[in-house]
Amino acid sequence: MTHPFIDALPPGVDARLRLAKPSDEPVLIQVAADLASDQSFREQWLVVTGQRLLVIPSDGPDGTVEVPMEQVKAVRVEALIGSGRLELERKQGAPAYLHYTSSLAPRFAEVAEGIRQLTKGETLTLPSELPRTRCPKCRRLLPEKDGICPACVKRWDTLLRIAGYLKPYRGSAVGLVLLTVAGTLMGLLPPLITRHIIDDVLTPRANFRLLVWLVLGLLGLRILSWGVEVGRGWLNVYLGSRTTADIRSQLYRRMQYLPLKVFDRRKVGTLIARITNDSDRLEGFLMFGLPHLFTNGLTMVGILILLFYMSWELTLFVLLPVPAIILGGLLIWKRLERSWGRWSVKWSRLSSQLNESISGIRVVKAFSQEGREGERFDERNEGVREASVTADRRWFVFFTVINFLMSFGVFFVWYFGGKQILRQELTLGALMAFISYLWLLYQPLAWFGGISNWMTRAFAGAARIFEILDAPAEPSEDPDAIPMPRMEGRVIFKEVMFGYDRAKPVLKGIDLEVTPGEMIGLVGRSGVGKSTIINLICRFYDIDRGSLLIDGVDIRKIRLKDLRSQIGMVHQESFLFNGALAANIAYGKPEASFEEIVRAAKAANAHEFIVAKPDGYDTLVGERGNKLSGGEKQRIAIARAILHDPRILILDEATSSLDTQTEKKIQEAIARLVKGRTTFAIAHRLSTLRSANRLVVVDDGKIAEVGTHEELLARQGIFYRLVQTQKETSSVVAVGGGKDDPNAK
Repeated sequence: MTHPFIDALPPGVDARLRLAKPSDEPVLIQVAADLASDQSFREQWLVVTGQRLLVIPSDGPDGTVEVPMEQVKAVRVEALIGSGRLELERKQGAPAYLHYTSSLAPRFAEVAEGIRQLTKGETLTLPSELPRTRCPKCRRLLPEKDGICPACVKRWDTLLRIAGYLKPYRGSAVGLVLLTVAGTLMGLLPPLITRHIIDDVLTPRANFRLLVWLVLGLLGLRILSWGVEVGRGWLNVYLGSRTTADIRSQLYRRMQYLPLKVFDRRKVGTLIARITNDSDRLEGFLMFGLPHLFTNGLTMVGILILLFYMSWELTLFVLLPVPAIILGGLLIWKRLERSWGRWSVKWSRLSSQLNESISGIRVVKAFSQEGREGERFDERNEGVREASVTADRRWFVFFTVINFLMSFGVFFVWYFGGKQILRQELTLGALMAFISYLWLLYQPLAWFGGISNWMTRAFAGAARIFEILDAPAEPSEDPDAIPMPRMEGRVIFKEVMFGYDRAKPVLKGIDLEVTPGEMIGLVGRSGVGKSTIINLICRFYDIDRGSLLIDGVDIRKIRLKDLRSQIGMVHQESFLFNGALAANIAYGKPEASFEEIVRAAKAANAHEFIVAKPDGYDTLVGERGNKLSGGEKQRIAIARAILHDPRILILDEATSSLDTQTEKKIQEAIARLVKGRTTFAIAHRLSTLRSANRLVVVDDGKIAEVGTHEELLARQGIFYRLVQTQKETSSVVAVGGGKDDPNAK
């Protein structure tokens, strides 16, 4: 396997490298940047050994830049507009720079960290894999990191994968195939019967009994064809709806197990569009497109066999327009595919806009921005319309051209067939049967011309669906994971580094040990990494470097279900599901009895307001709990955590933005909740963390101070300044007529 940080050197660069370093000096990092110092597209190579760093241009007048490892003072990466750069700061002399486009930023962030390790004398540890930003086949930029390349999706593979969803219903599928074959054969018989009516009855004007039998045969075929069509239509709808329901269910379940980083990269509306719009297009294709594809294929084969049997000369004239039709279909397929791909993107943006505006309708109304939101929607809606019109116009032009070309075959048949009749080489009945088969042949040909439009939409939707289904899920079912049904709650961070974008680390070497039952208050300005620490404890994200241990076991080796089942969270904005109060309290423990639910509600100081409501514990809370006040929602969330009985508790601004009386009740409930549990609490009102065993002050992704409330105040460091700032702010609010804040005391 090729190492992601050892690239093959071009011959010229390889020659310069051999001149610049001893032959026995091993290369540890060897990567190419794609921008020169003047921002022009030109490769520059960074080669790192244990003794030196070399920047080697692939061409141009610039020479090799060498920086001895002992001269490296610092290394950093910096994000620029559309690009980035790696800076090597020297202890003496000007820094050296290496420029690259933004697509290489994650790679050079790892390179920078590797150089830091070497400057500190540590062992070089680099990841064995990096997120893919380009397709390995065609080298096009991927729409999303580690995503699929639309240009390289094989249509036949997609069709086979769609058909694979029919396996659970193979009995019905076999029945559908048999009915299709029977219907196709019955559809080919009427022209033959018509031929006999003309040649054996009407032309000689005799044999009335044969006419009766032939007409009855046509009637019987029609009735049988009708019955077959009814059965086939029923099976089409059944198989299409069942298969799409299975795909939709599988897609939704897959989304439930995707890591949070997938949702960070995509808007909610685009994900909803995959379950709704994309699956609807796929359902239409499975119900009607795929069966018709099979039916028309059989019809074409059968008709061509009969036409060649009746007159191979006339058949050749019939097929004259077919090569032009096939060539036109091949030429326009890619364009239609791109057009409907753009339409899918536009539609996803419209869905996202709709979801966002409806979810934030209170903010829209509060700021009187209805008109502005309408304009934004109109803009997205117009984009969908334009993309749809472009695709439909291309399809319409192609379809009309096909119809025009197909009409030429009829003229040839009438002319040359008529000549054969006059020379008594062909009967009138045979010619009429031939023309009937000709129109039967052109019908599926015309359908194949139009199906490209239909299939392109369906395949575009299927590719987007399969992209989610193929995305790597969280390791919920990892057979090698360690079961941990009962945790003590000891949490240890060792040199933990993490960034939502690896090029921009948020945590920069966190060291922290928390004993079971200890309450830790996380303090610091917004954006310094407090919530990120919580996210790592819950394993919403995996750390980039270092180790995070729970009870001495690496968190990545613990069975995910065991880990999260023993973590409880109470957020600032508690999310409640649209259902009864009792169901929301029991969400983390669905099997809980009503008595357990009531005990949890009483411990959370929620029982009193619940029983005061007309429906008590059966009261519906509304979407996101909008029928409850902020304090009521918080107490329901605390009751949910109490019933869940976690070993590790997360309190994220659990008492902010509440009135004094409500806050007092919630503080009492929290005091009961934290007993005997390892607790991590985040609060901007620092006075609410007085009960914490230790306060951990986070600053710029690092732990700056650790101690009790009194110890940190006496130290007069970052925490002291934060407290003073809050006191000053509270005093200003009080003077201005605002509510007194406990921090001001």
